[in-house]
Amino acid sequence: MSTPADVSSAPLRVGLAGYGLAGAVFHAPLIAANPALHLVAIVTRDAERRARAQREHPQARIVDASEELWRLEPKLDLVVVATPNSTHVPIARAALEVGIGVVVDKPLAATAAEGRALVSEARRRGLLLTVFHNRRWDGDFLTVRRLAANGTLGTVFRFESRFERWRAAPKPGWRENRDPREAGGVLYDLGSHLIDQALTLLGPVDTVYAELDRRREGVEVEDDAFLALTHRSGARSHLVMSTTAAQSGARFQVLGARSAYVKWGLDPQEAALRAGERPGPGRRWGEEPRERWGTLGAGDDGHQVPTEPGAYPAFYEAVAAALHGAPPPVDPNDAVTGLDVIEAARRSASTGMVIRVR
Repeated sequence: MSTPADVSSAPLRVGLAGYGLAGAVFHAPLIAANPALHLVAIVTRDAERRARAQREHPQARIVDASEELWRLEPKLDLVVVATPNSTHVPIARAALEVGIGVVVDKPLAATAAEGRALVSEARRRGLLLTVFHNRRWDGDFLTVRRLAANGTLGTVFRFESRFERWRAAPKPGWRENRDPREAGGVLYDLGSHLIDQALTLLGPVDTVYAELDRRREGVEVEDDAFLALTHRSGARSHLVMSTTAAQSGARFQVLGARSAYVKWGLDPQEAALRAGERPGPGRRWGEEPRERWGTLGAGDDGHQVPTEPGAYPAFYEAVAAALHGAPPPVDPNDAVTGLDVIEAARRSASTGMVIRVR
């Protein structure tokens, strides 16, 4: 295996499976912005998406099926799986079987058992497997981590986090499908992010209590959810995720023994990527204007603190390094732990009980 010092050598060859929202808005632009990576091929059958992919990434070959990626010469170094959730595991496993490292969009799998098996397969073969938990690089979450790490907050005992959208009518497609194999619903979609952030900030979880609801007429899966996590440290996370919020609450309220941090509004990177903006040298990527900064303080003594610049490009920088032997940007075992929490949340919601995480 090459050493991390080789990251500056020839760009690594990347194939992208899927060119929907995840592939087109998140993965392809971040891959293309990294000089250590070369986007060689994109998988999509949809005619409109094929045209968009060719227009936005003219150097990439557009193919109909992920199986075509395995036959490319020279061989790919990395496959990014940004397809519907039910296909994450089979595509990732197929890539591993032909000796190619993998990035999987969240969630890693529909079940923790599937996720564990995939992690074991990657470990057995000595190949990279990591998960695109990009919200670890949201500027506001980086700010929370900084304030917790430097002692400004004191010991954090409650982490309140919201990820809310307003979608008055359900959208057709697999995300609204009740089939468990599809891993649809807001818990997998937005909840995966919130759970991962809570675990990253406060560590392992002992128990989960959850309320999962279907608020819009005709929906088949939950579109509004609340989770209460009790961490082994004794801290608690209260997580709200919804596609039915006509108005959103605070993105974060983080309470510590010395002070608290309150932040409104979502990290700007997704909106920038959707608008066609791209990270690159000399660009002020991920920065928030002063009026959107959060407030830090205790009682009436509060003041704004600058939001750390969001850093989604750091994920693929770390992926490139990991392909040369460095640790992955997200340990896939962390993603499996998040799936354990999701499964405990589903059991809690169905029984009305607090569930102990395995």
